[in-house]
Amino acid sequence: MHTTQENIQRLLDKQQKTMRMGGEKAVEKQKSSGKLTARERLDLLFDAGTFRELDMFVSHRCDNFGMENIEIPSDGVITGHGLVNGRHAFAFSQDFTARGGSLGEMHAAKICKVMDMALKSGVPCIGINDSGGARIQEGVDALKGYGDIFFRNSRASGVIPQITAIMGPCAGGAVYSPAMTDFVFMVKNTSFMFITGPDVIKAVTGEVTNQEELGGAMAHNSKSGNAHFACESDADAIQQIKTLLSYLPANNMEDAPVVETADDPWRNCPELNTIIPDSPRMGYDMRDVIKSVMDDGIFFEPHYFYAQNIIVGFAHLAGRSVGIVANQPTVLAGCLDIDASDKATRFIRFCDAFNIPLITFVDVPGYLPGTNQEHSGIIRHGAKLLWCYSEATVPKLTVVTRKDYGGSYIAMSSRHLGADMVFAWPSAEIAVMGAQGAANVIFRKEISAAEDQVAKRAEMIADYEERFNNPYVAASRGYVDAVILPSETRKRLVDALEILSTKSESLPPKKHGNIPA
Repeated sequence: MHTTQENIQRLLDKQQKTMRMGGEKAVEKQKSSGKLTARERLDLLFDAGTFRELDMFVSHRCDNFGMENIEIPSDGVITGHGLVNGRHAFAFSQDFTARGGSLGEMHAAKICKVMDMALKSGVPCIGINDSGGARIQEGVDALKGYGDIFFRNSRASGVIPQITAIMGPCAGGAVYSPAMTDFVFMVKNTSFMFITGPDVIKAVTGEVTNQEELGGAMAHNSKSGNAHFACESDADAIQQIKTLLSYLPANNMEDAPVVETADDPWRNCPELNTIIPDSPRMGYDMRDVIKSVMDDGIFFEPHYFYAQNIIVGFAHLAGRSVGIVANQPTVLAGCLDIDASDKATRFIRFCDAFNIPLITFVDVPGYLPGTNQEHSGIIRHGAKLLWCYSEATVPKLTVVTRKDYGGSYIAMSSRHLGADMVFAWPSAEIAVMGAQGAANVIFRKEISAAEDQVAKRAEMIADYEERFNNPYVAASRGYVDAVILPSETRKRLVDALEILSTKSESLPPKKHGNIPA
């Protein structure tokens, strides 16, 4: 029988052994590749001294292919909870130094346990992925593990924030859990995500590629849209995760924390009075508008590299968290297309799920034309945008800065889709289409009959612009609540956000809607 001190020493020895993870050589190899270890990542994520590890001594029970003789510290994943900037969160971090961080039955059980606890506690869950994939020796038990995780991702969606950091390989079935979470961070040059790797692709299709080109951080940030952030290092990714969490509530029953700001809520933004170019063919950076209006000029932007014709992101307005959706006139003139619709839709639904008010800045000439867009499903993808704005019950504020034409006028948080307050600048053009196209249709006969058709067309275009390409027709119908000076935008939005802070709206009882795919 052991003495108390012997039992204590035994515990300390087991802890020390487990903390060495996959051993000195494996840890050294991990660091030499530019990556932090699983434990170092958690130490950076959580406030100093607050991380509490769970299931340190869990081990696999596989006895196939000699696995009964192999010990895997913590079964390849570190799990626990702690404080992130003083707020509670659960996390797991896969340990590539321990058998490649491969996922088996008990590895998955550890992840499922913290996911269940995060859901019960109503706090965010952060997953750090760095794994060689399923532990093949465990066969269907490993597949079961993935399924159990996916099931929990679905159940937790819209209830607690789920955030994923890809900090190494993530392949095969492992990629679906990140795709089911709310935001995905990747690290340039060291993280990869794909269903099938370059070797399999070459064997099956003959196509030659590499990991970075196929599934690297920039591939998924700029092309597929599967990732939201491309980070410079593990440390940079973790810092950005902490920044993201500062804009979010702990769960869907709470509001995001209100932060203190020295930025005067009622200040004017005089630079906005001159930001719209005189020529309708010239662009301007909508980010300049956003940063001018928001607290301290700070704007935190997911999906920066993807579908750049639309902008989404988080900011504070008078200390309150808000979600921003905005057309970007410098890219495709701000037209809506398939990718932009998908990007905005998911962001809007996230904000609505977590009680974050939405502010939409509009400068949109229409949906992007072309057979590629039509054949790829712009109708159903574009319908998602109509759907999610209509579905959202959070406060919805809209500012029309310039063009706002046709179906895209309706789609960009118009009054008709439930916007609570719509503001327009004097430069706003709210119409079925631009003046040139409209004049060619409406005044076709007059133009054809004129001796000087060029002059007549110019006259008709000017007439249409004067009568319709302005905010006042929509304002006369009550579709625009106020035509405001651009410099007044910040204080008008602050006032609107304040009065709508007690907004209460519910949807008809139903199991769920059937959103266009």
